[in-house]
Amino acid sequence: MRTFARSAAALLACVGLVLPGLPAQAAPAEDHAMGSQIRKHEGEPQRVVINADPSAQAVVYGIDVSGHQGNVDWSYWWGQGKRFAYVKATESTTYTNPYFTQQYNGSYNIGMIRGAYHFALPDRSGGAAQADFFVDHGGGWSRDGRTLPGALDMEYNPYGSTCYGLSASGMTAWIKAFSDRYQARTGRWPVIYTSTSWWSQCVNGDFSSTNPLWVARYSSAVGTLPYAWPFHTFWQYSSSPIDQNLFNGAYDRLQALSLG
Repeated sequence: MRTFARSAAALLACVGLVLPGLPAQAAPAEDHAMGSQIRKHEGEPQRVVINADPSAQAVVYGIDVSGHQGNVDWSYWWGQGKRFAYVKATESTTYTNPYFTQQYNGSYNIGMIRGAYHFALPDRSGGAAQADFFVDHGGGWSRDGRTLPGALDMEYNPYGSTCYGLSASGMTAWIKAFSDRYQARTGRWPVIYTSTSWWSQCVNGDFSSTNPLWVARYSSAVGTLPYAWPFHTFWQYSSSPIDQNLFNGAYDRLQALSLG
């Protein structure tokens, strides 16, 4: 019976389904979801209530997903009022999301404005190499009015020292190399996702004039932003029941960001 349960779970995992009572399959070693290490180091309240009623102020709600979500029910999330999505495409230069096509195309087909993100491991390879891997595996951009610029996920090292063994100037150079290569290949500057705490520890450069900020803070207010950014473009405010985000502007401004 145990052998049957393991086999059934493995089969269902291949198509993104898990039946109650069957063991879930372990995620690949290099499948780190956006914010997973921020929540590990900075914590998250069990419930976050934000004062962001779209009838009272101009915001757009969205989600981000990775291989951990498997095949996503996009109709459900559209019904929950989500109008944009970011989908994990790659990590380092060795991992690609096996559910990327279903997630990236599915969000688009339901009507969302979508984009892709890359989880950086700066101690594995250079920023330009990881930008190339990202663009080559789903992280590109097109001026179709429905595709957001790619996002660079910069957060705590899942495997060791907080700043991946790099000095603040070294980390700044790594991010600049990624950003410059992404811009050279797509014509867009990548969005930078991070937390104020991690950025303050690990980076000493200013990207506020080129790169939109996506800040992670699991609280009722966005709080202090990383160095030099005067405002946030996206805010990841919760991971329950899925990573939840808002765009800091009306829907037409989100469309403008997608158009470049």
